[in-house]
Amino acid sequence: MPNTAQTPPQTSRRPARLRFLYNLIIYLLLPIILVRLLSRGLRNRAYLSRIGERFGRYPDQPRDYDVWIHAVSVGEVNAAGPLARALVKMNPQLRVLLTTMTPTGADQARIAMSERIEHLYLPYDYPFAVRRFLEHCSPKVAIMMETEIWPNFIQQCDRRGIPLVVANLRLSQRSYAKYARLLPFTRSVFRKVKWFAVQTAADRQRVGGLLGHRENVSVTGNIKFEINLPASLREVAQVVRREWGTERTVWVAGSTHEGEEETIIKVFKSLRQRHPSLLLVLVPRHPERFDSVYRLLQKYRLDTVRRSMHAGAVSDDLEVFLGDTMGELPIFFAACDIAFVGGSLTEIGGHNILEACALGKPVIFGPHMFNFLEISQMALERHAGIQVQNEKELESVLRQLVEDANFRYACGQRGIALVEDNQGALMRTLEVLEPFLPDAAKFNRQRT
Repeated sequence: MPNTAQTPPQTSRRPARLRFLYNLIIYLLLPIILVRLLSRGLRNRAYLSRIGERFGRYPDQPRDYDVWIHAVSVGEVNAAGPLARALVKMNPQLRVLLTTMTPTGADQARIAMSERIEHLYLPYDYPFAVRRFLEHCSPKVAIMMETEIWPNFIQQCDRRGIPLVVANLRLSQRSYAKYARLLPFTRSVFRKVKWFAVQTAADRQRVGGLLGHRENVSVTGNIKFEINLPASLREVAQVVRREWGTERTVWVAGSTHEGEEETIIKVFKSLRQRHPSLLLVLVPRHPERFDSVYRLLQKYRLDTVRRSMHAGAVSDDLEVFLGDTMGELPIFFAACDIAFVGGSLTEIGGHNILEACALGKPVIFGPHMFNFLEISQMALERHAGIQVQNEKELESVLRQLVEDANFRYACGQRGIALVEDNQGALMRTLEVLEPFLPDAAKFNRQRT
């Protein structure tokens, strides 16, 4: 159980000077941030809605929350979901706020969260915006998911006596090196965090190196293994699969990024020469790219339907089904035969492969999985996932999977076992959080 003793305050002047420099830089960057926000808004109107929230202005009256959880986007929301639902289960009257930074994160929150969990956009880390947010929401405890480290938020929570816990933290070697370059400033910020619940022993070592000690760092595992598939998911997936066709092989390429779709298309066209019934379900990661990916498919003269514009069965000779809707990737994974998880052929760092594993699908990913290094290594060791280095290897692996149903099944079963064998992070995280939670959250603790 965590010791909640206060950490001695930093007395060095250097962290204060670096904090001043940090704030000066982010103020100087404000015009660029506004231009970038506008640019994104032109491609995805959701970025321009509720724009006041980005700077701490909210239309509703201030409200006190028992627990505030921040999850930057879709992946972090998926990790926050089991935690938020468990807290509400402890006490249905608990007031829980979830914040995100992206519209896709907000959409996923609406899909994955209980109606009792409210959502706001977290403002940028400007001191004035941070103060407005905390005055509007008055959280009793703050939980930041994974690698979200915002100096002004952490400092303001410390000043206001709001305990802040970083949960499900994954600190890659690359991120550690960046933080270590500004160690006095980083240490002064990290030491204001009450507790770190990290995914692995390597994460604990890195966080301890930045803190100068490991007294408030616990290894809890990865909450993303706590996959709670809705009871209706497989039923909906069966309907979708009948619409695609049950006598053909379906390959879902999900969460793809710019530079990956063209590789996927080339591999698909080559495979289809030998397997003319193969169907590609292509699901770009970001909604603002749906139209450009559709134009790319047209450029390659592929017979394509868009999910947003099509309902019901597709023709037997359809080549590509473009998943241009939000929140349906789990359904597509459940309905497919082979899964590819994007962000891994380019240097994005990959995306979470566990959902496809839990659904019993063979999972392929590229060489760039540094954001999910531990999970990808575990999948490789258990032969639940297959890593490819380039287009040629992707085609070779896909050909083997398309032609060998027994191989597909064996990979899928190992994926299910991988997920089931690594669950338990949620309970360990709740145990870390319990000393910091308000009494309302501790009530009924033993009933969860």
